[in-house]
Amino acid sequence: MNRAQLFKKLLPGFIPLFVFIAADEIWGTKIGLFVAIAVGVAEMAWIAIKEKRFEKFVLFDTLLLVALGGISILLDNDIFFKLKPGLIELILVTVLAISAFSNVNIVGLMGQRYMKDVAFNTAQMQQMRKSMKSLFFIFLGHTVLVFYSAFFMSKEAWAFISGGLFYIIFGVYFLYEFLRQKQKQKALTNEEWVPLVDEQGKVTGQAPRSQVHNGSKLLHPVVHLHVLNNKGAILIQKRPANKIIQPGKWDTAVGGHISAGETLEQALKKEVFEEIGLKEFSAKLQKVYKWESEVEAELIYLFTTYDYKGFGIQSNEVEELRFWTKKQVEKNLGKNVFTPNFEVEFRMLQELKLI
Repeated sequence: MNRAQLFKKLLPGFIPLFVFIAADEIWGTKIGLFVAIAVGVAEMAWIAIKEKRFEKFVLFDTLLLVALGGISILLDNDIFFKLKPGLIELILVTVLAISAFSNVNIVGLMGQRYMKDVAFNTAQMQQMRKSMKSLFFIFLGHTVLVFYSAFFMSKEAWAFISGGLFYIIFGVYFLYEFLRQKQKQKALTNEEWVPLVDEQGKVTGQAPRSQVHNGSKLLHPVVHLHVLNNKGAILIQKRPANKIIQPGKWDTAVGGHISAGETLEQALKKEVFEEIGLKEFSAKLQKVYKWESEVEAELIYLFTTYDYKGFGIQSNEVEELRFWTKKQVEKNLGKNVFTPNFEVEFRMLQELKLI
């Protein structure tokens, strides 16, 4: 559930309050209260008929309006009624605080209930929590202002803060978010996009490369090629020291992403040429498995080849490239010389009796 959807869910419950604020200015508190209650009842009936559901938040808002408005009239003191919008927002602030800062995502559970056909992935849940943190601070600031205006400011000022200012704050906020998302989308159009897949390799969507490396754990496919010779040695590349992930370690000879719209074979040929310069080679798919690290989740297609004639460094992403014997590799396993992924794949090759 994004910011716009969250606001859309919460807005109906505030309608009786906004109606009261307007009606109170025109006809006074008593008539304004009856008008607002009538609007609340009509709104619940409309939602029940149109959407076939009972809107509890509108009911809660209307009942709270009746309770605080009634007390205000009986005691001839409007302070109780003025506190009403602040009390409602205080409940919302509590819900947002729990959802944004704890493991109990109440808003997320509500979203899944109202949008049963929508599944939230890890990245979307992280974005939702980020949105709720922003909304929490906005609601909290407005709530404090409502309480302050109820005690220390004029009725006109309270009416503006409780009603009009609410719209202004959210209008500015959503305009900012709209422009920020537009700018973000513009930046992403120039970025490489990769397919998203399930564990069987079926494509489920696509995402920018940066988003699959930000801890979202969006599963995406990659190709790995191990180059072997007839003496049982294996070709390994050394990662540059300026790499963000596993800098300075020895790794699989070839490894790269499959781009959106690219076939497995096309990706393999592209990555092999870009990294070690091979144009003509024959590769065999040995294994497909899921690999997960702290920053990403990959579905790895593991290939092997015995063709290495003419290999050489083709990219500044490869610092060194040379063959290691089986004994040399085994001697350095577990010593922080190789990437964890390479060590796992080396054992796979041993199990397949390829090395």
